[in-house]
Amino acid sequence: MTTIFILMVLILIFVKSPFGKGIIGEALVNLAIALRLNKNEYHLFKNVTIRTNDGTTQVDHIIVSKYGIFVIETKNMKGWIFGDENQKTWTQKIYKHTNKFQNPLHQNYKHTKTLEALFKIDKNKIFSIITFVGDSTFKTEMPVNVTYAGGFIKFINSKTMKLLSEQEVININLLITEKRLSNTLKTHIEHVQHVKDIVQEKENKNLCPRCGNTLVKRISKRGSTKNNEFYGCSSYPKCRYTAQVI
Repeated sequence: MTTIFILMVLILIFVKSPFGKGIIGEALVNLAIALRLNKNEYHLFKNVTIRTNDGTTQVDHIIVSKYGIFVIETKNMKGWIFGDENQKTWTQKIYKHTNKFQNPLHQNYKHTKTLEALFKIDKNKIFSIITFVGDSTFKTEMPVNVTYAGGFIKFINSKTMKLLSEQEVININLLITEKRLSNTLKTHIEHVQHVKDIVQEKENKNLCPRCGNTLVKRISKRGSTKNNEFYGCSSYPKCRYTAQVI
């Protein structure tokens, strides 16, 4: 009984962790692709990590077809989602809790530009798609390429003009296979460290990594850290990001 309880707790921790949510979200997208897209026409590549000039970039899903290349960023989130195409950050609201996260359109932009340079093709043949899974609701109007659940399939099916020849599709598939890094734990750890380095660079520039506003030095007024200096976001209380003064 104790073993079962521990196992259930571990499963619950995994499901609620950012890593677990990512795995589950990508699995749901994979399932939708497998069930609703013809695998002979739409070629799926999952968790593709590619080297860039400044490190690596990791793409959740790439679908190659004669109708173009679809680059999918998956978000497994709950609550109300507020966002605008041009904002640096979007907002997730769960009851009274508010969280800022990077605009996924901007996040996916780096992915599409990396692939555009790698494939040496026109940017109009690459489509960026953001798909939210989980118990979330859009509370602001979203662009057509920001979808919920299986809505990304509808977006893909809406592209009916032939943009790539059969040989081009074959060449791109081979190029992805050749250039992608091995899907290993080491590759994942190196990419995570690269992302952390980017966040640290933003902090070093005195910019909040959550919302992009200026970090200001403050002094703690209570608790065990009373009178200690720390960096806080200038947009507090909207953004509650803090960092230690090193």
